[in-house]
Amino acid sequence: MTITNSAEPILSPESAIAALSSEDNQIRYYAAWWLGKHQVQAGCMTLCEALFDERYRIPGGGYPLRRQAARALGQLKNPQAVPALVKALECDEDLRLREAAIAALAAIGDKQAVNPLLHLLQKSQEQPYEALIEALATLQVWSARPQIETFLKHPSERVQCAAARYMYLLTQQPQYIERIVKNLNHDNMYLRWAAVFDLGAVGHQQAIQAILKAQVPNSLKLLNLKRILEALLESHSYAEETALLIFQAIDDLIIQL
Repeated sequence: MTITNSAEPILSPESAIAALSSEDNQIRYYAAWWLGKHQVQAGCMTLCEALFDERYRIPGGGYPLRRQAARALGQLKNPQAVPALVKALECDEDLRLREAAIAALAAIGDKQAVNPLLHLLQKSQEQPYEALIEALATLQVWSARPQIETFLKHPSERVQCAAARYMYLLTQQPQYIERIVKNLNHDNMYLRWAAVFDLGAVGHQQAIQAILKAQVPNSLKLLNLKRILEALLESHSYAEETALLIFQAIDDLIIQL
């Protein structure tokens, strides 16, 4: 790859793709973000190459550009990126990169990712379990139930929530929603936010009411109600009163912003 040191502003797909070859790591990072934000499919292969970048490494051992490239590929949702993202899972030096790659594979939704993700679940080393369990739920890998159930007692409450989300989507038993709802009153703000996102993935009417009452910013409520509404509309199997409830709640929240 030819390295450039262009000061050209990133205002187009072409300039963003070219900027990934810059000598300035911050410009490269921004270029990866820009390509994902604007869903530039032409940048897919260049972003895949960035998953294995060696030049931008922080003292702690992480790879910021690789992480951002993985996030961008998740936004592109291009199945052509799956092999590179699966390969990126092998990086043991940066669990945040692995987490970003897992989330990207879940967003793309290609079944090629199933076996590599199950392999991570079975490894004895620590993994980004929250992202991993959420990805297996998104991909509907219900064969992992025996392993996932054990995470309901994991020391991390966020991992417990992810496991409860998986179990609800599999069994439809409300007890698992209640596990998540409990965290909406947690003292930790970030745990409350994580619980709202878990409920947004569930889409049950109980989850809708819990989101509306949660002590989180209205912007997060709007985002997750929108996720639920989109999932309901795509399924074509929803009660009209539920859709109307969400529409009304969204209107009310917009007025309050």
